[in-house]
Amino acid sequence: MIIGIDANEANLTQNRVGINEYAYNLLWAISNLQPEHKFVIYLKTKPDDSLPKEREGWSYKVIPFPKLWTQTRLPFDLYFHFPRPHVFFSMTHYAPRIAPMPSVVSIMDLGFLQTPGQFTKKDYNQLKNWTAYSVRNARKVMAISDYTRDEIIKVYGKKPEDVVTAHLACNPAITGPVHNKSVLKKYNISKPYFLFVGSLRPSKNVEGLVKAFAKLDQNYSLVIVGKKAWLYAGIFEMVRSLKLDDRVIFTGFVDEWEKQVLLSESVAYVLPSFMEGFGIPVLEAFTCQTPAVVSAVASLPEVAGEAGIYVEPDDIDSIAAGMQRAVTDREKYVKLGLERVKSFSWAKCAQETLLCLETAMTKN
Repeated sequence: MIIGIDANEANLTQNRVGINEYAYNLLWAISNLQPEHKFVIYLKTKPDDSLPKEREGWSYKVIPFPKLWTQTRLPFDLYFHFPRPHVFFSMTHYAPRIAPMPSVVSIMDLGFLQTPGQFTKKDYNQLKNWTAYSVRNARKVMAISDYTRDEIIKVYGKKPEDVVTAHLACNPAITGPVHNKSVLKKYNISKPYFLFVGSLRPSKNVEGLVKAFAKLDQNYSLVIVGKKAWLYAGIFEMVRSLKLDDRVIFTGFVDEWEKQVLLSESVAYVLPSFMEGFGIPVLEAFTCQTPAVVSAVASLPEVAGEAGIYVEPDDIDSIAAGMQRAVTDREKYVKLGLERVKSFSWAKCAQETLLCLETAMTKN
């Protein structure tokens, strides 16, 4: 069987977050399985040196095209280039507009449908409409959590047997705690600190986190790691209004090794999101022997299991109490986290994805 894969999200940037991280780690995991199938990896630009190398049964097909790649140029190649893939897998919300073979599409979450105001009208309409046709046309849909799977079935009316969950995993480069005081010095971190890792946007509830942090003992700092996404100005204004400038540290984007150190050195990782499709940093915190304080909503209980310290994202006192609990019961939750993270692996994700692709090809 020839499997075609749109892996542009894996090739997009070296500063991978979210869907880029998913695509990159899954592509490597599929490559490491070395099944008997042949894989053709479709890209807009030449493959980054960090991607799996070409070999027998694993090749890259670069199709440069500036706009509407999945709408026009990719379908053209799928129809007129031979041999054709037997099934086509899009590691993103957008599948080819038309294709002569069965398609499978990956969906991270449908949070954009709940928060249209966080996007420009153009971006929202594209995300909404292109995701809808991709899901409806797909023979199978991959979801990264049962929460996302249930949402796909509810919103798009897909048959439950046609929507498959394949849980994600920790970054393979993060294998345990790493302690290095030079990283703390680089970011002027001198006090025990709570850590947030994620893009700065409203759904992450960073403003709620800052408000909760203001209720805690002044001996702690709050370190916020992540790039500015959208509608983030209120976070900085909140810090100023609460006079927390000397205790809240914004690092911007950091590389994986620094993130590993910051997780390992922190008192606890805090993710009080209103919505998460999965939450890889939760597993990374567990791996680094750090408790995770997470919202009791969406996919987060599915990821953290009994190792999570749960809070209500709309309740500032609840978030503050969860952070305090991470301090007082730290040893207990470190042990639970180390056990919980064993349930997830990229190899398992790859195996479940491959089975879905095989089923999509054989289904009538």
